[in-house]
Amino acid sequence: MLCNRCNKKEATFHISRVINGVKHEEHLCDECAREDDALNLIQDMKLPSGFSFQNILSGFMDYMNSTTETNLPSEVICNKCGKTYTEFKNTGLLGCENCYRVFKTTIVPIIKRVQLSNNHTGKVPKRSGAEIVKVKQITELKEELQKAIAIEEYERAAEIRDKIRMLEKES
Repeated sequence: MLCNRCNKKEATFHISRVINGVKHEEHLCDECAREDDALNLIQDMKLPSGFSFQNILSGFMDYMNSTTETNLPSEVICNKCGKTYTEFKNTGLLGCENCYRVFKTTIVPIIKRVQLSNNHTGKVPKRSGAEIVKVKQITELKEELQKAIAIEEYERAAEIRDKIRMLEKES
């Protein structure tokens, strides 16, 4: 999607504003977003020193570790990228995909608490999202199938079963 203002670059900022009950959407590139007055107001706000997402995450991790038992020793290091748990806690950034496995016992409870789930329900990548969409459809159809069986709607259940089989053959 191109930027609504310059119509040249790819839009990376998607802004929704509700003004007098009417929703206005704007899609901007990096340069146009920097020029936007509303975004500048947010950037110019004076926050207390030391206030950052990393500090919030670190504090939340300390809280979670004090309330839940973790199997991590005091200093865990990712064997692929060398990132330590302390570095992750201070920066809020993981070094590689293996970090998710190494720090799993600490990260999963935090993600569940912050996002109320550890299942992704947001947008799906355009290039590689087709398979993800099929898996999600199959999962939803299986749940629907169980409900149909529970209320003894066997004809509907058979139709759903056929849809599931068709999607599984395509995969």
